[in-house]
Order: sequence, then C-alpha cells, then structure tokens
Amino acid sequence: MGFSSVLMCKQTVQPLLEFPSGGLKMDVFNPHRIRHKEKVVIVMGATGTGKSRLSIDLATRFPAEIINSDKMQVYEGLHIVTNKVTEEEQRGVPHHLLGILNPSADFTVTNFCDKASIAIESILGRGRLPIIVGGSNSYMEALVENDDYMLRSKYDCCFLWVDVSMPVLHSFVSKRVDQMVENGMVDELRNMFDPNADNSRGIRRAIGVPEFDQYFRNEPFLDRKQRGILLQEAINQMKENTCKLACRQLGKIHRLRNIKGWNMHRIDATEVFQKKGRSSEADEAIWEQVVAGPSTVIVGQFLYNVAASMVPTTHVAGIKVRNNVGTAVASATY
Repeated sequence: MGFSSVLMCKQTVQPLLEFPSGGLKMDVFNPHRIRHKEKVVIVMGATGTGKSRLSIDLATRFPAEIINSDKMQVYEGLHIVTNKVTEEEQRGVPHHLLGILNPSADFTVTNFCDKASIAIESILGRGRLPIIVGGSNSYMEALVENDDYMLRSKYDCCFLWVDVSMPVLHSFVSKRVDQMVENGMVDELRNMFDPNADNSRGIRRAIGVPEFDQYFRNEPFLDRKQRGILLQEAINQMKENTCKLACRQLGKIHRLRNIKGWNMHRIDATEVFQKKGRSSEADEAIWEQVVAGPSTVIVGQFLYNVAASMVPTTHVAGIKVRNNVGTAVASATY
C-alpha cells in the first residue's frame, strides 16, 4: 500500500512534524553550527500547481522569508490576472520582489538575478531561510547556473518540484480562469486597457492582457450578444494559452532535471486536485498528507542533516518527527 493510501485510511490528519512550544528558536537555525554553506530552498512547478501555497506553508514552519521569481508578479497591479498572493494568503510571511515594479518597467533576467542575490544575502544575514518560488524557470536557471551569481557554489540548494498530472492541471487552470472572471478579472483588465500601449513590455505581457485586447477594442461597438461571444472567445484563448504555458514550464523543469542535472524532490500533488472541492477541511487534509507534510520533512532533513530512515520517532533540532517520515519522503522524492 502506498504512502497516500495509508494516510487516507486515517480519520484525522496528524502533522508529520511537531514543533516544540514557542516555535522554532532562531539559535537552532544557525548554519555555522553544522555546515559551511548557507542553505536555500527553491520551489518549482508549472502554473497552478500550488507553489506559492507550499512556500508559505514552509515559511510558517521554519524561520524563512520568500523571494518571488514570477516575472509577472514582480509588477504592481493586475492582482487577479497574475494570481498574486494576497496579504491574507501571505500569513505574515515576508515576501521579496512581489509587486514592487512599475507596470511598464522592464525587468530582465539580469535584473532579477541581481535583486534576488541581494535578497538572499539579506535574509541569510537575519539568520533566516530564503525560499525562492515561482514559475519563471528562465529566471531560476540563470540564478542557479550563471557563474556571475555562483548560487550553486555559494549555497546548498534544495529543489522542491510540485508536479500535477497535465490533464488534471489543465482542467484546474481552466476552472481557475472562470473563477478569475467571477472575481472581477474583466474589470481589472479593462482598467488597464490602453489601445496605444505596447503589450510586449512590462506587465502587459501577462496572459490575459493580449487575449482581451480585441474584446476591449470592439466592446463599445457591439450589441450584448456579440459582446458575449467575443468575451467567451477571449476567455477560451486565455485558458488555452495558460495550458500551453504549463506545458512549456513542465518541459523546462524536465530539461533542468534530466539535462542540467538538478537534483529535484518531486512532490506529486495530483491527488490534491482530483479530490478538490469535497470540503475545505478535506482539501486541507489531503494537501497536508500529500504535499505540505512530506515537503516539510524534506526541508527539515535538508536543514538539519537528518536521514529519512531515522525511525521510529526521533528528534531533529527540536522537531519531533513521526514514525512515517521515511515512507513519506520515499513517496515524495526521486
């Protein structure tokens, strides 16, 4: 019986890690006590897989701060279109490079690497863990591979890859676009619309802006039925292009793993999406079982050098690890 099947048999979900009262003390996260290199966690995955949610979960379980590597979320505005995490969703976790740029500004790979490097050093200087998260794999690759930034030589990196079966993900992102429309995305795009703007610059490159361009250009001249048809065409095009983006992102991750040799911990979150919508409690439980719990164990081992095979119950830097740790990590990693 597999890891997820075992956990699904239980009526209640127990956290894989138990933190001591008072949380994780900062003197525990002291890289100089047990290693020479500072440590950085990198969360990857296609759009819609839950990368941001996982990074925030991790940052509430370890003394960490988050660095955004999504090339559209770095801009101000279009919160719905770019699926930017809200202040409530951030749960008090400090976020860097999120909503900081003028919507029309250029933000190159070099710009990202420079700012991300500064953020990493700043976070480490406060004795905290940098967690880099986002779907812009070209930015991530440049930061990791480029000799100018020396991420691999300067730091130990833990790569978490949140993966979802592509047919399941395509269905989800399609429904997500419908939800974005319900949340006011069309009005958000309308407020941004400028017939003379260059949609190849800044935040206007975000999926949704070019897809709705023709709709907004023709909207004033169409009757209600025609507007409805053109609106649905724009929505369908946005869904299609989002699915294409997910495929490209997955292809890049496979290339980084299989050709570049990035040692990634693959977290298969497909079950989360297949069972989504039963209830908020059930959704949270399966997320914890399949994604958040195993990822927390992996990061705990990465930070504190604890073997997954250390069972039964043991203690890792003040963290109590349950007996099923080995099974959880084996299921989540290859």
